[in-house]
Amino acid sequence: MKVPQFVFAALTALLLAMTLPSAASETRDPSEFFFQDSFNDLSEEAELAQEEGKIGVLVVFETDDCPWCDRMKETILNQAQVQDYFRQHFRLIGLNTDGDALVTGFDGQEVSETDFALLHNRVRATPAFLFFDTEGELLVRFTGTTRDPEEFLWLGEYVVKAHFEHERFSSYKRRRRAASS
Repeated sequence: MKVPQFVFAALTALLLAMTLPSAASETRDPSEFFFQDSFNDLSEEAELAQEEGKIGVLVVFETDDCPWCDRMKETILNQAQVQDYFRQHFRLIGLNTDGDALVTGFDGQEVSETDFALLHNRVRATPAFLFFDTEGELLVRFTGTTRDPEEFLWLGEYVVKAHFEHERFSSYKRRRRAASS
């Protein structure tokens, strides 16, 4: 039996569509689509966040030779869904804990990236994700990596929905994992 050409073409297209990654796993360069351009003036970033109706500012501290930072960029911060969610709710600023660039803190004091990380925020390990509200108050500090993009989205949701006010992220994450099983 000969299969008509249009049936063969439709089946081929269907099989191809099923094997290609879905839009949910679309990847994009995190330096362009996650982190936002900034003059490293965090009080200005907080004002912008407030004007844009966002929760606040997420400052991501990293170092050049950090394998965990690279892992986050290559497997989580490069995910379109992650980028879109975090950009919707936060101003996203990346700082190098070993950097010499000047940062103006929420208090208006100008210091190097290194001093801002170590002296002002006690960042000792990277990556470190510090979520600040539009007044410059620290809401949540998360150090390390998440297992996958879903868990990182849960971290964002944990901050956006203010679950940090009544439970630890580890408890929230367990609850979310159990609910999605």
